[in-house]
Amino acid sequence: MLRVVVALLVALLGLAGVVGFSTLMSVPAAAGVPGAAYRTSPELPGGTVEKNILRPLVYPGGGVYGFGNATASDPAMPASLNSPIVAMASATPTPPTGTGTGTGTGAGSAAAGASAQLSGGYWLVGADGGVYALGGAPFEGSLGNLRLNAPVVGIAATPDAKGYWLVGLDGGVFSFGDAKFYGSMGARPLNAPVVGIAATPDGLGYWLVASDGGVFSFGDAKFYGSMGGKALAASIVGIAATPDGLGYWLVGADGGVFTFGDAHFYGSMGGQPLNAPVVGIARTLNGLGYWLVGADGGVFTFGDAAFLGSLATSNAATPISALVPTPNDAGYWMLDPDGWNYSFANPPANGSFPGSAQIVAAAESQVQPDPETGYFCNPYGPCEEWCALFASWAWQQGGVAIPTYAFTGDIYDWAAANGTVTPGDVPPVPGDAVLYGTGPSSTATSLHTGIVAQVWPDGAIVTIEGDAGPGQAGSLAVVVNGPFLIGDSLDYNGMGIYAFAQP
Repeated sequence: MLRVVVALLVALLGLAGVVGFSTLMSVPAAAGVPGAAYRTSPELPGGTVEKNILRPLVYPGGGVYGFGNATASDPAMPASLNSPIVAMASATPTPPTGTGTGTGTGAGSAAAGASAQLSGGYWLVGADGGVYALGGAPFEGSLGNLRLNAPVVGIAATPDAKGYWLVGLDGGVFSFGDAKFYGSMGARPLNAPVVGIAATPDGLGYWLVASDGGVFSFGDAKFYGSMGGKALAASIVGIAATPDGLGYWLVGADGGVFTFGDAHFYGSMGGQPLNAPVVGIARTLNGLGYWLVGADGGVFTFGDAAFLGSLATSNAATPISALVPTPNDAGYWMLDPDGWNYSFANPPANGSFPGSAQIVAAAESQVQPDPETGYFCNPYGPCEEWCALFASWAWQQGGVAIPTYAFTGDIYDWAAANGTVTPGDVPPVPGDAVLYGTGPSSTATSLHTGIVAQVWPDGAIVTIEGDAGPGQAGSLAVVVNGPFLIGDSLDYNGMGIYAFAQP
């Protein structure tokens, strides 16, 4: 989950409304990453232990939120998933090209309307390639029993909804059902990780997009241009194809929209202040508009895309990682990856140290929106910035005799004296503390911390982080962040990793 760490300075700046991006802002690199984690100002040193308890928590989100005619019931999922949910796709057949091109918001063809009555299903996919078919969607296979080199980050359905493709962070493509394999970027050098996939209308090809805006075309998907090699204000997070397959849109984390081929520009959020980064784009059935969705559940509509509700004004906003329209554009689902419990069993935690499983389990048990009312109040220490308090607490649950620290650099210093610290470019193991910034010396250099929950062979990681998450000022959360490559943390999180600490 989907979860992307973004530096949101609302509390520091004292702004109750929208704020612009800052140099500390995390720019999510993937549209399918699980939700977005935000952090506030750097943690303060000092502090004393007021509370040190493990509370049973019930996350209020159900994983999928419905708006308009989208079914809002919580999907039935296993009690504990092996890896975070990263992407979602509608399982309703797409009308043939040339139908459903009526005008007016939410318009669709009669065929589309009929199909909406027949199918409201969708697929969810985990970072380990596990596929969950819900609401009548057919299950055509998954990668959930395999160990992947890189995490899955996206899914695209075939036009008849009898198959789907999965794409990995390394550009590997996996096909199921009637989805045919037309090639991939797997095992090829990439300048940036792949973050999304879109299929052609006949299902005989697909495009991949990377976070630097590079576009790769396969099968009958034609290349109409890209943002690769061009200066971007923010990373690309998603791609959507036009109904006739003769063009596509790309969207950046700053809400900038880029058009190629016959894709028309209907507006964007580029250059405008946002409360949270944009994490995805979805077009209307006729291609005369599109929705952008923010990590806080904010929805922005352009062209004939209808606004049917959002989560952005909720005091308990949850991290959102995707928006998927219903078949007739009269509704949409939002994916909230933090709505499920995770065991982080695939890939397995090889090389972990004693107590690491307990550390990860304790951290995962706390995933939730704002745990307590009050400015920076939390269950892990006094009312102050608390990501280090949370990480210290998680280690204590694994039997580590670390004091409760409020400054992230103190975790580094303690581990250097009592455990192990490794550079930020060396893959960690689950249970390690990830330390963001440039060094441990001060709050200006040691910015944020979290607990490593999962590590892929290619070096991608998933973390659990406190004092993070979307919402109003002070509505801070414990969230799941990633998967992301540790070498891309500056781009993905807005801050690099200077070290991993192990007790």
